[in-house]
Amino acid sequence: MATPVKEGNLEAPTRHALDWRNPDFYNEESLFKEMERVFDICHGCRRCVSLCQSFPTLFDLVDESESMEVDGVKKADYWKVVEHCYLCDLCYMTKCPYVPPHEWNLDFPHLMLRAKAWYFKNRDTKLRDKVLTSTDTVGRLAGIPVVAQVVNGVNKIGPARKALEAVAGIHADAWLPEFTSKPLRSRLGHLPANTPGEPVGRTRGKVALFATCYMNRNEPGPGEDLVAVFEHNGIPVTLAEKERCCGMPKLELGDLQSVLEAKEANIPVLARMVDEGWDLTALIPSCVLMFKQELPLMFPDDPDVQKVKNAFFDPFEYLMLRHKEGKLKTDFKQNLGKVAYHVACHQRVQNIGPKTKELLSLIPGTEVDTIERCSGHDGTYAVKQEFHQYAMKIVKPVVNRVNQAKPDHYGSDCAMAGHHISHARGDGSAPEHPMTLIRKAYGL
Repeated sequence: MATPVKEGNLEAPTRHALDWRNPDFYNEESLFKEMERVFDICHGCRRCVSLCQSFPTLFDLVDESESMEVDGVKKADYWKVVEHCYLCDLCYMTKCPYVPPHEWNLDFPHLMLRAKAWYFKNRDTKLRDKVLTSTDTVGRLAGIPVVAQVVNGVNKIGPARKALEAVAGIHADAWLPEFTSKPLRSRLGHLPANTPGEPVGRTRGKVALFATCYMNRNEPGPGEDLVAVFEHNGIPVTLAEKERCCGMPKLELGDLQSVLEAKEANIPVLARMVDEGWDLTALIPSCVLMFKQELPLMFPDDPDVQKVKNAFFDPFEYLMLRHKEGKLKTDFKQNLGKVAYHVACHQRVQNIGPKTKELLSLIPGTEVDTIERCSGHDGTYAVKQEFHQYAMKIVKPVVNRVNQAKPDHYGSDCAMAGHHISHARGDGSAPEHPMTLIRKAYGL
């Protein structure tokens, strides 16, 4: 029998540390017992049915079982629910009334993460999934000039994509990012190593940009736009001395050992930059969330992780904090007309408020239509053969909102989500990152 629906928690959600080093974390019996408990609560509530494919999958399994309750679902079918969760965190932060401090202590995303970690440790993970989440390695290889041209060319050839689908399970119709032979780090090599900033409020007035795999190897333009916008506002920008992938792709795979290795490479470098007076930012919301939430929950007793967490900002959050103190220039020279702006899930769950919308709304002659629905891309989910159809289903309401708005510009804080929306629109239009729009409005 389903757990009866109980009055939800009205307090702000709190997050428990991820106890991933506890042997019980990988105990199969304990894991399945907790999944049954949580699935039973979700079945009795069903508020999250529209968020992603995990919940419809769970509810269909329950409704089609003999008992029409969770106890009628085969344990082997639990993995069908797990594989559709890409840790967007929206259920935890925006829908679920039973998250801590509620006594039911429900954390669906981190339970799915635990299941993914168990699966990665005890089952055979597809080579495709290991390759797709090895963003540093793929980026280095595909970023070689001749290789980049070949990869980009092949990705546009229909028969080649069909072959790739058959061999590697990469859907032939999915959008794939191009690779650049001139990464962001080489384009911004002139940035200063140390420059005084003007501290105001929580900000110290100078920022170290964590380039991220995607912005460095695939789409460096918004990174250059960020530097132009920040420097226009008197905020010196530099790049971290070196970096590896933030670890989010490996986290979503359940490969926690690789997350640890990425943390050991990145945190000492970033902590040292904080000690030198730099604030930190990144243009991919998932990377920001990794340093602000996931790593601190995995390593709650590491002082350097906490130091980096406290110095990490979403770029629009940073600019609006400066604006609050009267330190943001509003000398915009070009209006943007109507902007259809998709809010990335991993920015929404940072609990910073709609900072990108607030900044865009400062531009005279600009109307912002905000879309708060998941795009379903997730970096890897939308490109996989078995999940692409669901990603296209999830993005459809977003596309409808963009089409209804008839905007002059559209895009997302997550560049990959923006391209997924563009791909689903199929009209040849191109998304524009909000930072690109801010630079355009400044006339830089």
